[in-house]
Amino acid sequence: QVQLVESGGGLVQAGGSLRLSCVASGRTFRYYAMGWFRQPPGKEREFVVAISSSGSSTYYATSVKGRFTISRDNAENTVYLQMNSLKPEDTAVYYCAAALGPTGSQPADFGSWGQGTQVTVSS
Repeated sequence: QVQLVESGGGLVQAGGSLRLSCVASGRTFRYYAMGWFRQPPGKEREFVVAISSSGSSTYYATSVKGRFTISRDNAENTVYLQMNSLKPEDTAVYYCAAALGPTGSQPADFGSWGQGTQVTVSS
């Protein structure tokens, strides 16, 4: 398994942007599909976006499509989440996750998780 550390969360006004980063340990990062999930206050964890191990395929939740962009740099063991046009409903703890296998969209598809980073969008 890989160890994941997220950063980049914070407080932003509606309409603003943030970029989250997730750095993975180890030399096997390039074999992992990566995903971002979020957990709004009082709600269950939900899928945001995933990217295949090569970066050639991406999958977005309908709620973020067109606003968020996932990318990865396998040389730097890092996956990014660029979030634009943020809305108050995007407020959540955002988690980075890694899956050794096909890219999935369920939490159970991912075996490694970061500690999470808080994103708060004010109206």
